[in-house]
Amino acid sequence: MKTQKIRVGILFGGQSAEHEVSLQSAKNIIASLNRGKYEPVLIGIDKMGRWHLQEESSYLLNSGNPKLIALNKNSDVVSLIPWKSDRNIQSKERSQGIDVIFPVLHGPLGEDGTVQGLLKLAHIPFVGAGVLGSAVGMDKDVMKRLLHGAGIPVGKFLVVKDAERQNLTFTAIQKQLGLPFFVKPANLGSSVGVSKVHSENEFDKAIADAFSYDTKILIEEFIKGREIECAVLGNDMPEASVAGEIVPTHEFYSYDAKYIDEDGAKLIIPVSLPDATLKEVQELAVHSFKVLCCEGMARVDFFLTKDGKLYVNEINTIPGFTKISMYPKLWEASGVGHTDLIDRLIQLAIERFEKEQKLKTVQE
Repeated sequence: MKTQKIRVGILFGGQSAEHEVSLQSAKNIIASLNRGKYEPVLIGIDKMGRWHLQEESSYLLNSGNPKLIALNKNSDVVSLIPWKSDRNIQSKERSQGIDVIFPVLHGPLGEDGTVQGLLKLAHIPFVGAGVLGSAVGMDKDVMKRLLHGAGIPVGKFLVVKDAERQNLTFTAIQKQLGLPFFVKPANLGSSVGVSKVHSENEFDKAIADAFSYDTKILIEEFIKGREIECAVLGNDMPEASVAGEIVPTHEFYSYDAKYIDEDGAKLIIPVSLPDATLKEVQELAVHSFKVLCCEGMARVDFFLTKDGKLYVNEINTIPGFTKISMYPKLWEASGVGHTDLIDRLIQLAIERFEKEQKLKTVQE
């Protein structure tokens, strides 16, 4: 008897500034999906927030060019039914059921708990962190305060809200954090809106750029050190991958260095570290994952200083899955290939959902 395939909704695109990165990530996940076990259902979200049911043969335009890659919007507009239903995806012409969703969404309105809340309302299992873990993982201010409160080392930082920006002065920031320092939106990723400020001449533009993406920004001290990354996989008993190192060829690991310029950075996977340092990286990665209420997957980024001190820079609850992304590469170096990694993530989503279904929701 033939076992029915699990219908996996691949949800990608989105309304954030990381829309194009999401398209690249989805492309690689779709290509790596085990077709003997899973049936993909492609749902692309355009920049206006509309959901499109896509055909695999035509869901992307200019798919081979990261500068021009775009979502093909010439497809049925669909909606998700926000309650339990066997046919949870509907358009004007048809409806169908999805068993589990893999959100491949980076940034606000995708990685920040908003979509995760919708999926919970619809009673659909989904890959990755839940509402809380997604929200705190996206907000770098809250994330760093929680990490610091748990005794996990983070660099010095200041938080500035839009209403407070008129009180900002370069001199005051320099006095507190030194030079250079980083300015970034609190709720964004992929280095979008991030500036490295060396002088007063660069200050105003950096502040304006960060505030153009968020109403709250972070100003962080520059920590001179190696950029080390570690991947985490699991729910209640998460495990850490080998560690990798990023050696940017740009001023810092910018958006272009990550996704546009194939020579923008050298990825060393696995990176050679003293056994004690590697163990500390892995333990801090798992500890950060747990402190921030993450599930499924995350990538934890560190700075390693010359004197051997580690600082957690940030966590990414939906890390990049492009062909040059660290998360899948780190697991590949740890013995888990792309197809097996995606399979484990989907199974973790289903296991969590089944466990949650056993909980009482009403008082008897």
